Amino acid sequence: MDTLSYKTVSANKATVTKEWLVIDADGHTLGRLASEVAKLLRGKHKPSFTPHVDCGDNVIIINASNVQLTGNKWKDKSYIRHTGYPGGQRSLTATELKDKNPARVVEKAVKGMLPKNKLGAVLFRNLKVYSDANHGQEAQKPREIKINTATK
Repeated sequence: MDTLSYKTVSANKATVTKEWLVIDADGHTLGRLASEVAKLLRGKHKPSFTPHVDCGDNVIIINASNVQLTGNKWKDKSYIRHTGYPGGQRSLTATELKDKNPARVVEKAVKGMLPKNKLGAVLFRNLKVYSDANHGQEAQKPREIKINTATK
């Protein structure tokens, strides 16, 4: 038995191969879509996954304005922020946020499923979200993939 063949290989920045992926969010449930996208951004679908390295792919989400929420979440779900001043807590419902910027709903869902550290910020930069079918990433020759999540 050769002991050298049983060593664990850790990925690093030089050995990682990144790919551009396109996902159509039309009709998908927000949370189910976001969890699959977070896995792709982390690189958990690759055999060379290393927790402390950016080994995930670049993901483009199109048709983010057609994403679904179940139940009464469009009016009940709230996004809370704070201005930093006393009494400065502000909130938006999911409907208000979608009317303001449809891509932001998907971005917030995915960002909440990434690590809360420097690596999570780097991984989030590998995500591009567009509210319609047009995206400006044709030069990267992205590959379209289907996400097997429940659709409403």
